[in-house]
Amino acid sequence: MKRQLLRFAPWVALMILAVIAAPTPANTEPQERHPRIRAAIESLRDANAYMKAADHDFCGHRVAAMRDTEAALRQLQLALECDRR
Repeated sequence: MKRQLLRFAPWVALMILAVIAAPTPANTEPQERHPRIRAAIESLRDANAYMKAADHDFCGHRVAAMRDTEAALRQLQLALECDRR
C-alpha cells in the first residue's frame, strides 16, 4: 500500500501545482452590478425621445405612454440609488 502511494505521490503533487500555478485572468474592469436595469433605462430613454419626436399620437396613447415611461425611469433610478446605500 505504501509503495502504491509513493508511486502516485509525484503525479498528485504535479496536479496540485498545476492547479495552483495556473494563470487566472485579472479582472481589470469593474463589474456593473445591474446591467439589465441600466439597459432598460437606456431603452426607455430612447423610446421616450422617439415618442416626443413622433408626428402622430399613436391613437391617443402617446401622452400616457410618455407619462408612464417617465414614471418608470424615475423608479429605476431610485432602485439604482437605493442599491448604492
